[in-house]
Amino acid sequence: MRALLHLSDIHFGPKHRPEPAAAVLELVRREPPAAVVVSGDLTQRARPSQFRAARAFVDALGAPVAWVPGNHDVPLWRFWERLFAPFGAWRRHFDPATVRDRVGDGLAVVGVNTAHAWTTKHGRLRAADLADLERRLAALPPGLARVVVAHHPVAAGPELGSEPSARRGAELLRLSRRHGVDLVLCGHLHRSFSIPPERTLPGGGPLVVHCGTTLSSRGRGVERGANSLHWIEIDERVVTVERRMWSAQEGRFRAVERAGYPRATPV
Repeated sequence: MRALLHLSDIHFGPKHRPEPAAAVLELVRREPPAAVVVSGDLTQRARPSQFRAARAFVDALGAPVAWVPGNHDVPLWRFWERLFAPFGAWRRHFDPATVRDRVGDGLAVVGVNTAHAWTTKHGRLRAADLADLERRLAALPPGLARVVVAHHPVAAGPELGSEPSARRGAELLRLSRRHGVDLVLCGHLHRSFSIPPERTLPGGGPLVVHCGTTLSSRGRGVERGANSLHWIEIDERVVTVERRMWSAQEGRFRAVERAGYPRATPV
């Protein structure tokens, strides 16, 4: 069994919450996962000080971490930087390759960037990024549980409400299905839900799991003002998703929902 901790929209900067952040560090210390996945929006406004704080938090996890940027990790008001080097600060503080993959312990987490220079809200996937994702998936050795991480929604469904899925999102799902991906992790919407495999593509696709905001006060919908994360376990045949919500009274993230889904490629 491989365990993943899924965080998203941690938004270091205004509205960041230090108490849940401390609880996440304690959770990882107490229950070390095979990998921590952060599905974008690590900062609130892509300021260098916010990137430094976010990187210090990620380094303090003391676990293998995979990450992708989100739309908030692109400068909003620094137009010159946004035009000519939208991921300049991100690359300096997080990764020159934009995304960070993690492969090991029977698990492969592979990222793809859905943000872009002019993004203010909605995401898109570029043909070059999809081709690079396919190349990395194809190069993986057999026998690994495979996870793809993106920031924006990639699967359509009523759970999204009025929000659109990312441009070329269905193409990402088809690519993932071709390469035996079990799970796609997303964020952006600041509320948590899962879209089961039978609804992500005609004929079935990977399970898609959205995390709410883990460390900011910007939760939406039924998670307004709340914080969430996912503890995900992958065994030979089942992906089990446990949603945990922050409880200020208990000082921890406590489980509120647990559901199992058949793996796309059981072993």
